Amino acid sequence: MNKVILMGRLTRDPDIRYSAGENSTAVARYTLAVDRRFRRDSDQGQSADFISCVAFGRSAEFAEKYFHQGIKIIVTGRIQTGSYTNREGNKVYTTDVVVEDQEFAESRNASAENSAGFQTSYQQPSYQQPAAASAPSPAPASADGFMNIPDGIDEELPFN
Repeated sequence: MNKVILMGRLTRDPDIRYSAGENSTAVARYTLAVDRRFRRDSDQGQSADFISCVAFGRSAEFAEKYFHQGIKIIVTGRIQTGSYTNREGNKVYTTDVVVEDQEFAESRNASAENSAGFQTSYQQPSYQQPAAASAPSPAPASADGFMNIPDGIDEELPFN
């Protein structure tokens, strides 16, 4: 079985290209900086691995539209190896993760806060919860994308 699951931050904006021909297909290439869980003395200060990913079709178009440098994402896919001969005549070996699924690993606000050194392309206004009504009702989503649960509703939840 060839299955890869990665979570990391984009080192730069995805590089998008389109295949030639009548039915051109979008191809997105990006690199994920994936933190290492454990660090050895031999790593010489490097605490992340930089993994090349390639997405095709709608996944590539999604990456082009929503992904940018510094955003944290989760990728599932498969490892694919290949080789080519460069202009100097040397054989170059490649290893890429072919993306099967990709999704955001944090909210927009958390992404903006955690990637402060990176330029973000969007800011979502913060949400202020309205004054409490007589009967608790589901509140709209907050700025982090999660629904606010009103106070005093603990006994009505179907789980503890």
